[in-house]
Amino acid sequence: MNSKIDDFYKLLFTAFAAYLVILLLCYPQLSLEYASTGLNLWLMKMVPTLLPFMILSGIMIRMNLTEGFVRLLHPFLHRIFGTSENGSYTIIMGFLCGFPMGARIVGELYASGKLSHKEAAKLLYFCNNIGPIYFLSYVVPTLSIGKPLIPLLLMYGIPLVYGVALCRAPYLRRLPMLFMKPAPNHTPAASSHSDNLNDLDTPSGHAAHSMSLLAAIDTSVLSGLLGIAKLGGYMVFFNLLNIVFVPFRHTNTELLAVYRCILEITSGIDYSGHKLFYPILILLPFGGFSCIAQTYSMIRQTDLSVRPYIFHKVIQTAITAICYLFIYIL
Repeated sequence: MNSKIDDFYKLLFTAFAAYLVILLLCYPQLSLEYASTGLNLWLMKMVPTLLPFMILSGIMIRMNLTEGFVRLLHPFLHRIFGTSENGSYTIIMGFLCGFPMGARIVGELYASGKLSHKEAAKLLYFCNNIGPIYFLSYVVPTLSIGKPLIPLLLMYGIPLVYGVALCRAPYLRRLPMLFMKPAPNHTPAASSHSDNLNDLDTPSGHAAHSMSLLAAIDTSVLSGLLGIAKLGGYMVFFNLLNIVFVPFRHTNTELLAVYRCILEITSGIDYSGHKLFYPILILLPFGGFSCIAQTYSMIRQTDLSVRPYIFHKVIQTAITAICYLFIYIL
């Protein structure tokens, strides 16, 4: 049965790939335009806002400076979320830096043995969001949001409150397993911790030795450049997928705009402008399929699963939609 399903998926993906190749050949100029849009947004928006944080965070993790960095705020965050010091660092940097830095930090700290599997998975579900720099410098002026306070509070307040509930109500972490088969865990770190909150302070293995400054800079620069290059590839690829509906010229423009936002949020916002004010604000917590792929890229070398991450992102997006519905009605 599974082999038949696999064969069906292979046939489906092969047909879709052939369809894309035909479209690229039929619309070469449009394909170039879509690819250039993705490359330009990556170069102008992603590289200057994310690469410095990638390098700096990598240096701090490799030099074992993360715990000292959060020493002042950790008692407060630990009381609320029950996190370890590295977990508190993930919350701070994840919310400050934005997609996909939250996932990257979780992946790096977990791979280096500084987060348990349980804590890493939990942090991944609510610490990987649109960054405030991106929101204030790109979303707000593009949508001409005159009073960004409420959207800002909802953008970051909902995942924070959701994170508290996630930390203090263990059944929320198990909820996705009711709807999907959990991914198998292959490393000892994934199975050596119970669901007791006290385990959050226990790392998933022996922490890596601290690197020297020059070694940490060199490794972090290389790792950051590789990471940011992969993000550029994702942005180009998902922008190219905008060509899918080009042959269907009578497709509703608003549906196309929603499709673009779900596919790749940055180009979707650029294309939609004021046409989808509330839908864009609602879709920001989800981030689009490109952000999901980027998140997967950041954790694929670990045994963390992206499937429950998607589930929790959908829940947070639904909560955001309900909040904006009440705001719109009132």
